[in-house]
Formats: sequence, C-alpha cells, structure tokens
Amino acid sequence: MNQTEITDWALANGWQIIAGAPSLTKPSRPKEAIVRLVLKATVVHLEVKKPAGQWQKFAGLAYGKIIADEEGMPLGLGFESIPRFTMLMRENKDRQVFSRLG
Repeated sequence: MNQTEITDWALANGWQIIAGAPSLTKPSRPKEAIVRLVLKATVVHLEVKKPAGQWQKFAGLAYGKIIADEEGMPLGLGFESIPRFTMLMRENKDRQVFSRLG
C-alpha cells in the first residue's frame, strides 16, 4: 500500500483528518484525536495518545511492507491484533454516517 491508499482506506473507515493526519477520536470528544496515522515519505506510524496528552508510537512500517487484507485493512500496523482499534473505527464511522442523516 502507498500513502494515498492508506489515507483513502482511513477516510472510508471512520477516520478524519485532524491536524493534517488521519485520526480517530473518542465518542465523547469528537474533536480530539486519540489515535493517528503519521504518514511520512517512506513509512507510516500508528500513534496513540497517552492520558497525559503525549503521543506514543504504537507501530511503524515502510509502505512497501504494508499489505491490505481482503477487506482492505492495512496489515502490519497492529489493527488486526487489538480489537479496540476496530471497535473505535466502527464508532467513528457510525458517528459520521449518522451525522450526515441528521
């Protein structure tokens, strides 16, 4: 996968651009990112915000090593190993869909 494919996947799955990075938010605070993808020239980093407010790198991988599964999810960044990411993406996507209906 490349930078554009990862960004397109993220935006289609509930992520939103906050401060220039695809980000997920808490349902209770939809303007504050708690997970973000930092897209650099050759690598992508998955970062999680600590309760103290600092970003911690959770995973990082070169674009060439990231592959998409049959559903298009990028494998290798930890999404597949922690179910909370999938649930958070679903909550963010549901919030976006319902906001368009109202």
